[in-house]
Amino acid sequence: MSKLLRLVLLLVLLAGSGIAARPAQAAPPTGCQTGVFADTGALWMICIPKIWNGSLVVYAHGYTAYNEPLDFQHLELPDGTYLPDVITSLGFAFTTTSYRANGLVALDAVEDIAQLTQFFPTYAGRAPRYTYVSGVSEGGLVTTLSIERHPELYSGGLATCGPIGDFKRQMDYMADYRTLFDYFFPGVLPGSPVSIPQDAIDNWDAVYEPAVEAAVAGDTTAAKQLIRTAKAAIDPAVPDTLVTTSTDVLWYNVYATNDAVTKLGGNPYGNKGKWYWGSSNDVKLNRNVQRFTADQAALDALANYQTSGSLTKPLVTLHTTGDDVVPYWHEALYQQKAGAYDSGQLTQIPVFSYGHCNFTTGQALAAFGILVLKVTGSQPAGLPMYFSPEQVQADAARAQAEYGQ
Repeated sequence: MSKLLRLVLLLVLLAGSGIAARPAQAAPPTGCQTGVFADTGALWMICIPKIWNGSLVVYAHGYTAYNEPLDFQHLELPDGTYLPDVITSLGFAFTTTSYRANGLVALDAVEDIAQLTQFFPTYAGRAPRYTYVSGVSEGGLVTTLSIERHPELYSGGLATCGPIGDFKRQMDYMADYRTLFDYFFPGVLPGSPVSIPQDAIDNWDAVYEPAVEAAVAGDTTAAKQLIRTAKAAIDPAVPDTLVTTSTDVLWYNVYATNDAVTKLGGNPYGNKGKWYWGSSNDVKLNRNVQRFTADQAALDALANYQTSGSLTKPLVTLHTTGDDVVPYWHEALYQQKAGAYDSGQLTQIPVFSYGHCNFTTGQALAAFGILVLKVTGSQPAGLPMYFSPEQVQADAARAQAEYGQ
């Protein structure tokens, strides 16, 4: 029998057995490409390295003001490292989305991230072996909700500095800060903690942020009382953080309040009966501070933003203990939620420093390395392993005791 005939017979047998020879799989497109989802208007970006390890990182960006154009946000780490470059240099594919809108968008963002994850195999020509979802700030909440609500899509998640413990309490923290600021520094900001005039938004950078800076720097006694009563973080060794914390938190009050009221169907903030303490005269403070009542419709809507702590896939969190915007107590609250399920899927990594999402590139990559290790059982090549399991456990316990209010 000739070689040609034997080959023909072999192909016939393979076809009949259902395991017919198939053409070689096309290589996925390399480099970065962008596009838009027609149904939502959300922008997408996909980057695939020339030597792809077969795994994917899906990135959820942080809070962006409602009046900004849709774009790819927060792709630079604090030291200027460009996130798509560092992820692809490690052999992972990288993808992110603008989301369909800005402002308070966490619930829609969970679905936008899911759509992006499901689109990737069509774009790349094959499904990734492992899919890691990761996000920063509001994106940390998106990451956590994604792991809880769509575990079938992801191998694991890395949530950094996210409001994952109690989203209502997060919103109360920001509104409380504005309420207390208005008490200690009356007349500096227009409007109220629950209603922001357009002038404050339009002229924040030019007028009102400098006014806040001047007021806080000019009366450090009042500023320290503000920090104590709001239970906000500063760096005691750096006096300027009195100003930084105030401008950081009040930026969110100015830009996020009206958008949240619109999307939640009412005002979510109420402080009737709340007792503030830490001032030089708490009785006077509580007698004279402004009081507000939350709308029930907004409170009902807020329930959808709450995490459950129910984890069936590994979740690693990374959070600075001195986070002035999203306080570290979120980690303590989430640990309590996850602990009720006792799934063993949660790993918390505190970073003992001041500032919102103030990590080094090495720390962020080391946290990602722990996630990969938890998912695959193998230490990932090229990722720093700064945090031993023993150190992580000890640091988490120390942070819970010192910063978990």
